[in-house]
Amino acid sequence: MNLQHTDVGGLIAGVDEAGRGPLAGPVIAAAVILDPKHTIAGITDSKQLSAKRRDHLYQSICKHALAYAIGRAEVIEIENINILQASMLAMQRAVLALQLKPDLVLVDGNRCPDIPYPVQAVVQGDRNIVAIGAASILAKVTRDREMIALDQQFPGYGFAVHKGYPTKAHLDNLRKLGVSSVHRKTFSPVRALLK
Repeated sequence: MNLQHTDVGGLIAGVDEAGRGPLAGPVIAAAVILDPKHTIAGITDSKQLSAKRRDHLYQSICKHALAYAIGRAEVIEIENINILQASMLAMQRAVLALQLKPDLVLVDGNRCPDIPYPVQAVVQGDRNIVAIGAASILAKVTRDREMIALDQQFPGYGFAVHKGYPTKAHLDNLRKLGVSSVHRKTFSPVRALLK
């Protein structure tokens, strides 16, 4: 299945998030309405692409999409409402920030955020629906860039390399340096260090 705008009529917004699994940093979502008259080759699940290819596609999507927006939920929100609800909140914020109103919103995964438009969850949508793939690229690139910036503010954790995911290096550095203000204190490896 590779839905484009013309398959269902009207404007389709694809929505995806990046950053559910990391131990640090925000969760970032993107919503994208692509232009059916301007096909962008190579869009797929951001995790299947190299960083260089993602950056190239990011530029093309931002240049040629009819509309796109980024939404986020901060660490404090993740801790207060849990990562699933924070992901839904980030997606909701991304969709509501779009400058065009979509006729249909397609969301990667099996759950939908609360939005005032027709919405449908699509499992593996980032691989199969180009608008969701585009959203996955915008979310991932935006979040990766933010984690690289946080690496400057919080040196020693290796955020620029692992982007906050629980790699062995990250866990070793976390034990050595302690928990920073951008770590998610409700996530078990972080919580264990606070005890």
